[in-house]
Amino acid sequence: MPHVTIEYAILLPVLFTQVIVFPFVASMITSNWQESQRDAALQEVADHLASTVQQLYLTVNREEILAGTITHALSLPPTVGSYPYTAVGSLSSPSDPNSTRILTLTLTMEEGDTVTAAAVMGPNVIWTEGSILQSNSADVSINIQKLSDSNSTIIFSFGG
Repeated sequence: MPHVTIEYAILLPVLFTQVIVFPFVASMITSNWQESQRDAALQEVADHLASTVQQLYLTVNREEILAGTITHALSLPPTVGSYPYTAVGSLSSPSDPNSTRILTLTLTMEEGDTVTAAAVMGPNVIWTEGSILQSNSADVSINIQKLSDSNSTIIFSFGG
């Protein structure tokens, strides 16, 4: 009879671990993995967006491109991990007006995750403050306006 009591004393903590602790730990690990996957996917979208803006700037900034307005439709996913996101841009203001400027794009998911990406731009760029890109909007684009002034100023904004 004493063997049965010892067996129960040994097996009860093992049973508790298998029934309660193991599913809880597995759930936490899976949740953390999903969140890191969403963060990585959102960062990939941010990097793609920054690269696209930089390539558009380099293309439009050429002398062969005349003044005018361009709307470039973006091929971004409408959601990341089933969550829509927004993007806003902020252009650095260096003390030297002839130095390069950095456009920082901040993407924020509806869930609250935030990532940033940067694009190097020239001194003749203006970013329209307050322009917001909604990922699930019908108009996911970038508007570019090249002016015919002496600096060939280029104004960027999100469409919509």
